[in-house]
Amino acid sequence: MTSLKRTIAVFTGNRAEYGLQYPILKAVSEHPDLDYRLIVSGAHLDVNFGRTLDEIRNDGFDVAEEVKIDMSEDTRIATAGAIGSGVLAISAALDRLRPDVVVVYADRFEGFAAVIAASQMNLPTAHVEGGDLTEGGALDDSVRHAMTKLAHLHFTTNQQATNRILAMGEEAWRVHTVGFPAIDLISQGRFASSDEVARRLDLDLDRPIVLFTQHSVTTEFESAAAQARPALAAMRRLAAAGVQVVLTYPNNDAGGRAIIAELNALAAEGLPGIQVHRSLGRHLYHGVLALAREPRVRIACVGNSSSGIKETPAFGCPTVNLGSRQDGRLRGDNVIDADYDEAGLVRAVERCLDDEAFRETARRTVNPYYLGDAGKKIAAVLANVPLDQKLIRKAMTLRGEARDGWYR
Repeated sequence: MTSLKRTIAVFTGNRAEYGLQYPILKAVSEHPDLDYRLIVSGAHLDVNFGRTLDEIRNDGFDVAEEVKIDMSEDTRIATAGAIGSGVLAISAALDRLRPDVVVVYADRFEGFAAVIAASQMNLPTAHVEGGDLTEGGALDDSVRHAMTKLAHLHFTTNQQATNRILAMGEEAWRVHTVGFPAIDLISQGRFASSDEVARRLDLDLDRPIVLFTQHSVTTEFESAAAQARPALAAMRRLAAAGVQVVLTYPNNDAGGRAIIAELNALAAEGLPGIQVHRSLGRHLYHGVLALAREPRVRIACVGNSSSGIKETPAFGCPTVNLGSRQDGRLRGDNVIDADYDEAGLVRAVERCLDDEAFRETARRTVNPYYLGDAGKKIAAVLANVPLDQKLIRKAMTLRGEARDGWYR
């Protein structure tokens, strides 16, 4: 008599997060002892951010629950309210699904709501990408570390992140260093070909290309538009010099709509060489970055998205990291840092496009997030970890004894 499959609920609330979760979903769906229930929420359901629910369905995944989280305003109180309404809505979905384990990714407010709901319902909860750092003014670190302390299993992208989770007092058997799941797809070549990229985005691969994404810094969201303007001015200058600039919308964080207004104003100018997209989708986005593998193509990734730090090394793509949002992130040698300064940003991009020595450094950079088969490793743990009280009842490894003061 065969045992029943374990049901794994996977929560996704954002386009970028889903692209990173795809290998996990794929591995869970293909594992003989697992079944998945996909909970889709947040910006996936919002037409203003590309309604990426359609991308999920096009990838062949069944959606078990669509959970609406209201984030209609760019304010701190709206974010707090979204977390609260998310907890209520997600807990209702989990009550209907009754999964054996809930998987939540990274550090966003939607995922925070999912971890609160799952952990308070005594559902074993797995957190992916805990222990990372982003010290540049976003709320990500606080949210991520809080999610770590609520979760029962941890899947990290690098050894430094694992060490930080252990330093938080988490038991070692709960922590699994698996690498960055998105690189599974990259290593398999599962992205758009250069011909498809050129055709779909109407790009001339003999001319330089910039792929640009700027998110708000959530602790400085009132400055989101002001921070975006110098960068967009730099994109205008580059386009006037013959660079093809592909810009994508930011996340639906506080301040995101202010950046979108600036992007829409830029698009309305109808400048040659500039195009603005709500979302490229993982397949096409990675295809653009992969152009860096062709020596004749001059391309740079520009902005403050974590993809510029974590995904570009897999392609050897020169990158300009803008502002403070990704401070503290482990990174490869393909990254140049720049401030919110039009002239300085133009110089940094020109170095990525024209400095052959730096382009060669980028091509040869070691990817600090690559370990391989992260999705399959996660699925194996989910299939085999004992689902018992030991998993649910968390212990603190730091005893807090006093000897000449406090020490670990």
